[in-house]
Amino acid sequence: MDRNARLVAFTPKLITVLREGYSADRMRRDCIAGLTVAIVALPLAMALAIASGASPDKGLVTAVIAGFLISALGGSRVQVGGPTGAFVVVVFGIIAQHGYDGLLLATLMAGLMLIIAGYSGLGGLVRFIPQPVVIGFTAGIAVIIASSQVKDFLGLRIDGGVPADFIPKWQAYFSALGSVQILSFAIGVGSLALIIVLRKWAPRAPGFLVAVILAAAMAALLRLPVETIGSRFPNLPTGIPVPSLPDLSLAKLQAVVPSAFTIAFLAGIEALLSAVVADGMIGSRHRSNQELVGQGIANIASALFGGLPATGAIARTATNIKAGAITPIAGMMHALFLLLFILFASDLMAFVPLAALAAILFVVAWGMSEHHRFIRLLRMPNGDRGLLLLTFGLTVLVDLTVAIGVGVTLASLLFMMRMSRTVEIANDSGNGAPSSQEREDIHQRDALPPGVEVFRVDGPVFFGVANELLDTLRRVGPTPKVIILRLRQVPLLDASGVTAIEEVVRQAAAAGTQIIVSGVQAQPMAMLKRVSLGPADRRVIFSDDFPDALRLARAIVLAPSSAAQRLN
Repeated sequence: MDRNARLVAFTPKLITVLREGYSADRMRRDCIAGLTVAIVALPLAMALAIASGASPDKGLVTAVIAGFLISALGGSRVQVGGPTGAFVVVVFGIIAQHGYDGLLLATLMAGLMLIIAGYSGLGGLVRFIPQPVVIGFTAGIAVIIASSQVKDFLGLRIDGGVPADFIPKWQAYFSALGSVQILSFAIGVGSLALIIVLRKWAPRAPGFLVAVILAAAMAALLRLPVETIGSRFPNLPTGIPVPSLPDLSLAKLQAVVPSAFTIAFLAGIEALLSAVVADGMIGSRHRSNQELVGQGIANIASALFGGLPATGAIARTATNIKAGAITPIAGMMHALFLLLFILFASDLMAFVPLAALAAILFVVAWGMSEHHRFIRLLRMPNGDRGLLLLTFGLTVLVDLTVAIGVGVTLASLLFMMRMSRTVEIANDSGNGAPSSQEREDIHQRDALPPGVEVFRVDGPVFFGVANELLDTLRRVGPTPKVIILRLRQVPLLDASGVTAIEEVVRQAAAAGTQIIVSGVQAQPMAMLKRVSLGPADRRVIFSDDFPDALRLARAIVLAPSSAAQRLN
C-alpha cells in the first residue's frame, strides 16, 4: 500500500464527509437520527450494564464516551457504538473474577490491541470467521443473557445470589419458584407485551423507552413493592466521572490478558460486522482498519472514565440509518443527547423497575439469537451443523473464550479437510481416457515412450494433501526413468508441500529417476527456490509447459547419457 492509499485507509470517515461539505439540511437529519438512537440507547445501556454485573450509570457513561469516539474516529459513516449484548457474559465473568478494576484494565488493554490490529491491517480478517462460529456464539450469548434476567423478570428471592454457571443457575431458579412476585412478573409481562405490540403496530415508536417510562410511572405513582434501580443501587453517582487510570500492577496485567484478548476479539468482530451491515443499507464502504483504530481509542477512553467495553451496535446502527443519518455526526449527537440526560435527569433512573429492564433484555436476546439463521444452518452438511452446535454448547455451558477458540480451530481443520478433498493427484501416463478437467495438451500423452510416468496435481499442495502426493507417487510400479510432475494447476505450495516435493526428488535421485516439473506458477516456484529446489538444482528439470516436458523426457529415455549431460 503506497503512502497516499495508507493515508486514505486511516482517515476517519468524519473527516471525509466534512471535506465533502456539510449543510444545514444534513445537520438537521443527523440531529433527528441522533435523538432517535439516544431514545433507544438510553434504557438499553442501563439494562446491559445491570446484566453485566455493573451499575446502570456505567452503561450510560460507556454510551456517551465510547459512542462519541466510535462515530468521530471510526471508519464507517453511520456506525453507532456503545455497550452491547455480546459483552454481557464476558464482562460479568471478568468482574466476578478480577473485580471492576480488573475489567477497566482489561478494557484498556483491549483498546490497545485493537489499535495495533488496525494499524497492522487486520481489519479484513473478519471475513474469515466462519458463519457457524459467529451464529453459534451469538446464539449462545443470547441464551445466557435471557437466562440471566429470569430472576428480575419473576422477582425471585434467591439467597446467596444467582450462580454464574448455566445449569446451577436454572437449578436455583426452579428451587426459588415459590418466591415469585406477582407484581414484578406482571410489570415484566406487561413491558414485554407492550414492546412487542409497538414493534408490530408502531415500529417507529421507541418501544424500549415507552415501556420503561410507563413501568417507572406505575411503580412510582402506585408505590408498588417491586425492585427498582434505586432500591438495588441506592447511591448512584451523577454526571461524568473524572478520568483515572486503573491499577496497573504487573500481577493484575498478567491476570487479565486473556480477558483483554476476548474483549478485543468481540469488539473487533461485532464492529466490523455492524459496519458491513451498514454498508449494505446505505451503499457505502467502510474503512475496516480505521474502524478498529477508532474502536480501540473508544475503549481506552471508556476505561479511563470508568465505563464498560464498547463496540459497534448493529441494532442501533440500523436504527440510526432508518432515522435518516447521513454522517458520523448522527452517532456523535446520540452521545451528546445521552450526556444531557446524565447531567439533568439521571435521578429518574431510580424509579425504573428491574422487571421492565429484564423484558427489554429478553427482546434484545431474541434479536441476537439469529434464530432464522440458526435453523437454516441446521440444514447444512454435518460439519457445519456440528460446528454450530459445538460453538453454541460451549458458549452456554463452558465459556465464551473456549467456544471461540475451539470453534475457529475446528472450522480451520474442517476447511482444510474439505480443501484436501478438492485436490486431485492423477497418474496421466496414458493408461486410460484423458479426464475432462485437464487443461493442457493432454492428447500428447498417448504417445509416451516406455519408462516415462506423468502425474498431474490440481489444487493447492498444503500439509493436508502433502502425504497424499507422496503416497500416489509411491504406488508407481516399476521404477520409471523419468517422472513428469505437472504443477500448472497448483496455485499454492506451503512448507509441507515443499517438503513432500523434496522427498519425491530425493527418492527419485536415489533410484536414478529424473524429475521434470512443468508449468510451475510464481508462488510455488518462489517456495521451491527458498529451499534451493529451483532451476539451479541439478536433480530437477523445469519446463514451461507439458509439451516441452514431454520433449525433454523423450530425449532422456532415447539417449539417457548424452541427453542427461546436455540438459544438466
